[in-house]
Parts: sequence; C-alpha cells; structure tokens
Amino acid sequence: MTSARETVLARVRAALAGAPEPAPVERAYRRDRTAPDAERLALLTDRLLDYKARVHTCTAAATAATLADVLTGLAARRVGVPAGLDPTWLADWDGEAMPDGPDVPAADLGSLDAVVTASTTACAETGTIFLDGSADQGRRALSLVPDVHLCVVDLSTVTVGVPEALARLAPHRPTTLISGPSATSDIELERVEGVHGPRTLVVVIRTDV
Repeated sequence: MTSARETVLARVRAALAGAPEPAPVERAYRRDRTAPDAERLALLTDRLLDYKARVHTCTAAATAATLADVLTGLAARRVGVPAGLDPTWLADWDGEAMPDGPDVPAADLGSLDAVVTASTTACAETGTIFLDGSADQGRRALSLVPDVHLCVVDLSTVTVGVPEALARLAPHRPTTLISGPSATSDIELERVEGVHGPRTLVVVIRTDV
C-alpha cells in the first residue's frame, strides 16, 4: 500500500519535473551596524517600555544595590538563581536565593517570588533579550515558570540589530528570546499577560561594563 505521504510527495515531484533551478537567494542582510552607547541604551529602553517591561539602569559597582532595591520593591523574599550567577549581585539583598539545578522540579519554580538571571546579548532595534542557557542564565524553565523575571543586561552586549545579536550566539546552545513580559492578544484582542512565561519583566541595564 502507498501511504498518503508518499502519494503527495510523488505528485509534488511530478509537478516539479523539468522546472528550472530557482535563482540564488540574495542575502544582503544589514550587518556590522554600530551606534554610540547612548543611542543603543535609549532605543533598547524605549522598546522595552513599549513592551510594558520595567527598566532600571546602573553602573557595575551599583549592581548589588540596584537589585536589592528592585527585589525589595517587588516584595520578593525567595528568588531562583542559576548556579553560575555572580553571588555579589545579591550581596545587598536580605532575602533567600534558591540555586536552581536539573534536580529541581520545574513545578517547584512556580512558588518562587522571582528569578534573577544574566543575559547573553540584546537587540536594541527590537527590544529583544537573548538567553543561551549559560551558567549565569540557567535552564529555560527557570526564566519561564516564575511570575517575575529580573534580567541583567550589560550595555556592552547590546547590538543595534538582529543580525549583530545572532552573531554573538553559539548555534549549538538553547536560545530563549525575550521581548517584554509574556503576553498574548489572541483571545478577543485583549492583552493577557503571564500566559507563556513571566507576567512581569524587570530589566537592569548596566551601562559601564
């Protein structure tokens, strides 16, 4: 017996028989675009705020104080952290940091008040932050299950466009793209947040790293 799949593919091959080879696809992507720090910071901030994310800026020296202020403002007492997160980032915060690992059930992450991660790069033009599962970013579940995600972005890693951001990623690593807090407007065109990930996204941009 011939399966339906084989029948369809045979018809496609017959229809394409003798067709000319397609012309090469021109891939004239915009690459290697640069912009001053102030421009990239302003553009990324504008995009993030438009997506309803909360944005803070600080120097590297003020990271611990800024994160402590943000977490206190969120009333967060228990936060999840990836194993490789810089411990000095939470030195000024008096809550409980819960290290994540493969042995922690994903369902348990839902009881955390927030999660704190670093990031690999970000695209100013689209307001997208990229996580690649590195030790200071953790597994996908860590940044998707908790209701609040506090993500630290170094301005030095922020690119102008998507091609420049993709060039910073390792293709073999799992990549999570974040463009504002999780939301959908599929149901009667009403925005619903927290459907596929954190309801609240807080971004701390370090400007001198």
